[in-house]
Amino acid sequence: MIPKVRKAVYPAAGLGTRFLPATKAMPKEMLPLVDKPLIQYGIEEAIHSGIHNIVIVTGRGKTAIEDHFDVSFELEHLLEMRKKTDVLAAIRGISDMIDVAYVRQKEALGLGHAVHRAKELVGPEPFAVVLSDDVIDAPTPCLQQLLNVYGFFGCSVLALMEVPKDQISAYGVVQAEPVSHNGENGRLFRIHNLVEKPKAEDAPSNLAIIGRYILTPEIFQSIEAIEPGRGGEIQLTDALKHLLASRPVYGYKFEGQRFDAGDKLGFLKATVEFALKREDLGGPFREYLQSITL
Repeated sequence: MIPKVRKAVYPAAGLGTRFLPATKAMPKEMLPLVDKPLIQYGIEEAIHSGIHNIVIVTGRGKTAIEDHFDVSFELEHLLEMRKKTDVLAAIRGISDMIDVAYVRQKEALGLGHAVHRAKELVGPEPFAVVLSDDVIDAPTPCLQQLLNVYGFFGCSVLALMEVPKDQISAYGVVQAEPVSHNGENGRLFRIHNLVEKPKAEDAPSNLAIIGRYILTPEIFQSIEAIEPGRGGEIQLTDALKHLLASRPVYGYKFEGQRFDAGDKLGFLKATVEFALKREDLGGPFREYLQSITL
């Protein structure tokens, strides 16, 4: 029987230098996309995919994340006194939605190192990894799409997306062959090799790894086995390449729209798109955008 994925890991120890000075005192994961922090979108995706046990890998200056998912007695009391029941329900829902544990990454030594910091909390079972910079809008949550593939094969599954050649050097890239699955062609791939941030002319394909992973526990041994890569960091891509020697790894070209909210332009695009989808904001905001002379 294939073990169930019960936990999701959220690496959140990065410094957020692309958003300075805003992130000098505020974690980039807490930047608001309309009125919810980035990390909350990723956690809600896990919840909607049936995962409620959350591990957040934090670092220095990240206490705002812990405060956000904790109970705020004073705020709740104030909202209750003022009869703001809708806001009160939303605030209580944040602290009630998950069972959350935290572990510190004292140095920013790469994504592989961040994932390995969660080893003791995850234990010997499969788990998800979600990068909150990647906000994915999809009718079926991206994590759920990966879980559907994992439930069939019982192997690690990575989210993939086709990326223009001039952008490929910013991603981990896979060499893979298509696999037919559930009557679908062109979405599922058996991965044969992975390359971290290749030059465009050296990239094995235009299929890039996006910030959603389902990983089997053997990944921890692979992380421990590899040497630091570029910049002295432990790369998750290198660990997955090591894992390939002993276990199959699949990639799934997910359905949905991905926003790189770790980039200023991507963050602005996500803000506009998500605001337009809101019932309370969409209409007035659309009117405002149409009134702008460009």
